[in-house]
Amino acid sequence: MVRAVTPPATSRASLQNRLIVHVVLPIRGGKRRYTSLERTSRHIAARAARPTRFTPPRRLRRRVAVSREDRQGWPVYSVQPLEIRPPSRTVLYFHGGAYVNEITRSHWALAARIAREASCRCLVPIYPLGARTGAAQVVATGSEIAAQVIEQTGELVVAGDSAGGGLALAVSLALRDSGLTPSQIILVSPWLDVRIDQPEQRALERRDAMLAVVGLREAARTYACGLPLDDPRISPLNGELRGLPPITVFTGTNDILNPDSHRLRERCSASGVSCELVEAPGMPHVYPLMPTPEGRGARRRLVELLVDS
Repeated sequence: MVRAVTPPATSRASLQNRLIVHVVLPIRGGKRRYTSLERTSRHIAARAARPTRFTPPRRLRRRVAVSREDRQGWPVYSVQPLEIRPPSRTVLYFHGGAYVNEITRSHWALAARIAREASCRCLVPIYPLGARTGAAQVVATGSEIAAQVIEQTGELVVAGDSAGGGLALAVSLALRDSGLTPSQIILVSPWLDVRIDQPEQRALERRDAMLAVVGLREAARTYACGLPLDDPRISPLNGELRGLPPITVFTGTNDILNPDSHRLRERCSASGVSCELVEAPGMPHVYPLMPTPEGRGARRRLVELLVDS
């Protein structure tokens, strides 16, 4: 089954969304770091040179229980409801950041919401960025952690946003190949093909407030560590999708990655995989993580997917 769901249309984007896109993102650098090879290279080098900072914000612990354990050499944080009752299911959530940026407060906030409102245990792996390990090993280790969780709990939802969405799908492909399958895959504005070579993506680049082609390609090259950019471990859209569980994809039409979400839906249809595309007109990249009415609506839908399945 392949479905496209469009949220109720409004005459224009919310004020909060417009402020974030036209004021907040430009002040914080927005897409500027990705608009030239030189800027992107400097950004990646600066990120790699400074100490890694990935611990959850202290105030997060007021709303959820947070603990840490090491799995396969990675720090993995468990975010759970404060109530003592055991969580109903487990979500493995890979954060975004073009494979070169650390986890942010927005990612932690989403993990906390998933835990609280869906009564889930949300596991957040802190995977190596850039060329520290490389895509092949990151996918292998991520799939080992996912397999370990499935063997312990009997089921697992694999999720991620942006680059983490691409990693979530790549990990799910590796899981399937090992004979294990997650119960569900949820992708938020996923980066599914790092080549970014679709003609419509160049047109979308002008409307995307966060991403640009040249910078993304350099980030992908850094993370690939020699892998061809069409390799399914870094561009999972090119993998064999048959045998995957139901997939839900959230995407905005002002996102340079939006066309690949449509390609995923088409490939799922050809492979007999259930895929629901939740597309929000006029919304930017990773809009479900943003403090806007549109973002809140998407997060409610995400929680519903976990509660109702």
